[in-house]
Amino acid sequence: MADQAQSLRNLIDSSPLELTEHTKVIAVTSGKGGVGKSNFTLNFALALQEKGHKVLVFDADIGLANLDVLMGISPKLHLYHLLKKEKGIEEIVQEGPNGLRFIAGGSGFNDLLTLSEDQLQYFMDEVGSLNGAYDYILFDTGAGLSKETLNFILAAEQSIVVTTPEPTSITDAYAIIKMVTNMQYKINFNLVVNRVTDSREGKATADKISLVARKFLDLDIPTLGYISDDQHVSKAVKKQVPFTIAFPGCHASKDMRELARQFMMERSQPKTEVGMKGFIHRMMRFMKS
Repeated sequence: MADQAQSLRNLIDSSPLELTEHTKVIAVTSGKGGVGKSNFTLNFALALQEKGHKVLVFDADIGLANLDVLMGISPKLHLYHLLKKEKGIEEIVQEGPNGLRFIAGGSGFNDLLTLSEDQLQYFMDEVGSLNGAYDYILFDTGAGLSKETLNFILAAEQSIVVTTPEPTSITDAYAIIKMVTNMQYKINFNLVVNRVTDSREGKATADKISLVARKFLDLDIPTLGYISDDQHVSKAVKKQVPFTIAFPGCHASKDMRELARQFMMERSQPKTEVGMKGFIHRMMRFMKS
């Protein structure tokens, strides 16, 4: 294992990083489960795509992957086939509603550190080839403070934290922000408040987290927006159709489109220098640290 770990570090350190100002890598996370994180990721991706952007979604919720269920799709290919060099990355990219591209992950990410040097090089080359192919690559991570989720947050250019007005959700959202910040890594966090009764409740919830983060972490966390607590969302989940497609005129769908518009207006975030290949480079480095 020691020899393998050293080979992994050597491979990562020697891998050239391709520069791009095009592809943005974003991790979507939450402090706890049940806040609608995966549903947000899926419909946010569709809203960005609706505005003319090319988007790819990675289901990186290890052990609890459910993006395919929300879309009513049973994927035959997933990340495992790439890791074992059975398929190329373009072969495992699948098509969802409205042509949205996604990669089913499942437990595949658990296999990263068991790869041979040859398999890892293949994986990095394939994933690195996505640089410039998409405007945005969204990683739907697992909820909570797991090591896997932490790696995604640290490696991504930007992280969106999804919360709700519930006190436990607020506390857990702040906890994950605090944990990452205390590790002395500078992360571009953005906040989304889901299932709000109105914008006043959404703002009050976001303010609680933002004020505490500013006071105790010296950190400014912008709010991307709020998503209404809309019965059409649960109806869409039962239909296994994204709510922005099933009910495009409902409050939640309108909120999502406004949130995507706000996100595009605030693209003053620092430009990425390493794109997707750099994301993998950093993720592997953090996994071995």
